Formats: sequence, C-alpha cells, structure tokens
Amino acid sequence: MRLKLYRGHWYAVWREDGETKRRALRTKDRDAAARALTDLQRRLSEPSDTVAGIYAAYLADKGTERAVWAWKRLLPAFAALRPDQITKLSCRSYVAARRRAGVGDGTIHTELTFLRSALRWHNKATPADVELPSKPPPADRHLTRAQFECLLAEAETPHVRLFIHLALATAGRMTAILQLTWDRVDFDRGVIRLGEGEKRRKGRATVPMTDRLRLALEDAAAARTSNFVIEYGGRPIAKIRKSLASVAESARLPWVTPHVFRHTAAVWMAESGVPMAEIAQYLGHTDSRITERVYARFSPSYLRRAASALA
Repeated sequence: MRLKLYRGHWYAVWREDGETKRRALRTKDRDAAARALTDLQRRLSEPSDTVAGIYAAYLADKGTERAVWAWKRLLPAFAALRPDQITKLSCRSYVAARRRAGVGDGTIHTELTFLRSALRWHNKATPADVELPSKPPPADRHLTRAQFECLLAEAETPHVRLFIHLALATAGRMTAILQLTWDRVDFDRGVIRLGEGEKRRKGRATVPMTDRLRLALEDAAAARTSNFVIEYGGRPIAKIRKSLASVAESARLPWVTPHVFRHTAAVWMAESGVPMAEIAQYLGHTDSRITERVYARFSPSYLRRAASALA
C-alpha cells in the first residue's frame, strides 16, 4: 500500500486480486496523508471473525505469492466461514470438488496447508480442524540429458527456448523466471538473482550462470525490447504452460511441465554427487531435510555405507 497524489488530493493505492484499489484519504497535506495511510493499514490488517478477514491479515503479515495463489482457490469454499465452522466434512467436500475439477492431491494438500497455517497464525491455542488429503509421493519423472536436448531442439520460439535454458540452469520456479528482469542478471559476476530486493522468497536463490546459459542470455540481451528477460513482442509473459506443452508434444514428451526442469536440475546435481546442503541452497530450500527426503536417493553414494555392511 502506498500514497499517490491525484488531482491535488492524496489517496491510498494498493493491489488486490490482480486489480488496483484506491481509497481517498481526504487531505491535501502529505504528512496528514501519511498518518491516515498508517491508520488505514492498521484497520485493514485487523482480522474479522471470518476466514476471509483472518486470511487477509495473514497475507498482510506473512503473505507470499504462493499464499495469494492458494487463497484464490480457497476463497469460494471458506471465505464466509468462521474458523469453528471448518470441519473435516467441509474439508472433504473441498477436496472432492477440487478433484472433480481435475486438480491433483498434491496441489489440494498445498492449498489446505496454507489455510491451516493462516488459522494457526490467528489462534495457536485452538486452531481450526483442517483435514488434509494424503500427500502423494514426490514426482519421480525427470528429463534425461538426451530428452532435454530433444526438447530444446523443438523450441523454435525464442522466449520458450530461453525459458527452457533458464528453468534448467537456475532450477527456478516458473513465476520467478517469468518475473526475472535484466537488472538481476549480472554478467560481470556471472550470477542471476531470482529474488527481488532483500526479502527472501520461496525458491528464489542467487545462482551462478552456466556457460551455456550465458550465451543464451547474451543473445537475448542483444535483442531485448523490454526490461523482462522472458518477453514476447516487448511485453512480459504471464504464463508459458501452453507454449511449453506444444513444444513438449512435438518432442514426444507430453508429460513435461515447467516444474519438471526444477526437478530435473536437482536430480542431475544429486546424480553428480553434489552435497544435499548445496542442492538445497540452489533450490532456495530453507531446510535441507526437504531436499534430502526427495533427492538423496539419486546420489551415487546413497545407502552405499549401509550396503557395505552387508558385503
């Protein structure tokens, strides 16, 4: 939320659900407007007794892009409820509706985890009874090096080809890559800052630039028409799933999604014997135990010591 002068009067301006909101502060004085803005922020951050109010306050305090993403899915089912009205039955109804919409249990689990986190943030003493579906085992499908080269060969559109390069070499999430701007590509130091500013964001690490990626980025920088690294017609790209799906279909790899590159990067690092702690930093994981649980089995040293005891 910020101040903006409009026709001589100060307004509070902020983004909400992808739209710009504006509220008059009824003053022409800058200092008075700043005080009014602080009061407004305090009022808006005070949670009501509904899930909508609680989640809004949670977002104001700890909100991330993923939390906002989850709320857009949770809102129709839970917004009007009080925490005490959330039951195992209402959670199961939500799960059933999402499954009918073709959403996988892993995504549903993530959505309800955000709901549970928000309600626990609001009241740790008596948290709501949020039931989660069983989390599916980690995705095991990743690209071989030959498959990656085949996919790259089918990517004729420059922005899709550059996305594929970035997605593998940075192991970044789709949103982080699509939001990457040229000021965070440091050719002198040979690093890419997926995060923006000092605030740490999930999965947004600062990673070295591979030689192959450097060449792709140098070509893109020479032809750029905007500040966004991934662009089309001088405009940033909001989504790339459909374009990538078309390339994947041509490469006879229809199961490839944007997240597959992140998973593939971690598998390749593990197969090369890179320590789990280092892979965790590359992926932006705050806890290396998450990395180890998913990727340790790909390491050449995995269970070797245990096996040697049986020799």
